[in-house]
Amino acid sequence: MKKLEINGKEIGEGFPCYITFEAGPTHNGLESAIQLIKMASRAGADAIKFQILDPDRLVADKKQLFSFDILLDKETGETKTVSEPLYDLLKRRSLTFEEWRKVKAAADEEGIAFFATAGFEDEVHLLKELGCDSIKIASADLNHFPLLRLAAKSGMLVQIDTGNGSLGDVERAVDVLNEAGCERIIIHQCPSGYPAHTESIHLNMIKTLHQVFEYPAAFSDHTPGWHMDVAAVAIGANMIEKTITMDRCTPSVEHIFSLEEGEAKEFVNVIREIEVALGRTRRSLSKEQITARNRVRRSAFVLEDIAEGQLVKDLKLEFRRPGDGIAPDVIEELGSMKIKKNLSKGHKLSLSDFE
Repeated sequence: MKKLEINGKEIGEGFPCYITFEAGPTHNGLESAIQLIKMASRAGADAIKFQILDPDRLVADKKQLFSFDILLDKETGETKTVSEPLYDLLKRRSLTFEEWRKVKAAADEEGIAFFATAGFEDEVHLLKELGCDSIKIASADLNHFPLLRLAAKSGMLVQIDTGNGSLGDVERAVDVLNEAGCERIIIHQCPSGYPAHTESIHLNMIKTLHQVFEYPAAFSDHTPGWHMDVAAVAIGANMIEKTITMDRCTPSVEHIFSLEEGEAKEFVNVIREIEVALGRTRRSLSKEQITARNRVRRSAFVLEDIAEGQLVKDLKLEFRRPGDGIAPDVIEELGSMKIKKNLSKGHKLSLSDFE
């Protein structure tokens, strides 16, 4: 697997999981975008991600409906499925280029990496102008080869979502990026749905992405809570992308499965704890573990008085704790050796007792 970097932080096998908080769908303007940046920074995330959108260019049918779930009550968990024109949803989070410059400046001030999904040529150029080290391409644009080539030639690390794309779609997208000179790529396993249904998540695709591609694999989570993220990290996700919100009951798309302020910090802590708990792939024991092991393992004790010259294999022995003497498996290898001195009943055998 290639080892990559975003703003100096390494991503890939052997490095901490790179945690990105997604704020693109959950801000409603410049001020809320900046508040979410501060929230992500306080929580200890590595990056904040947004979506640069121009709904007037992107959405041809202004009346096209989009269905999603909203949370009505945090205590009861009551939800409701609603529909709203996609254009209206996107319009709420559309910022001017000048506003995006202010958002990037806020991220810089907080010391957190900033990147965004882009869908048009001038948006790619904007991210490059802002000094972004990474750009993301939505799963809907996996087959938008001109956009992929433009992103590849920008010099930024390119993240691609898989969404409803086939593995073949992903392979073609990666080929296009490679042919355009891009070797800094991260591939996201991103289940569809708002929120995603359990049967659509397919966490094992993270393993497949590692097998098929030489690039780090990420998990973009669209589920409530963080148990899916914990599982993703456990099976090898190199990056996690999780949506955050100021209020999960906000009646708009993606808030229902987003993390609020206190949860975001706990989320980061949990991921870091999981990484420590995963440990190493080779089993090696610390001094403390060896000491603890010897306390419960057994040593050979003689059950009667022993005369000099007896063979070990003829001794009547019992194995008792602690295991700081001769272990049961070792005593079997010493059967033909002789005792070189008289021993009393209850004596714990040691190598110094043998000829």
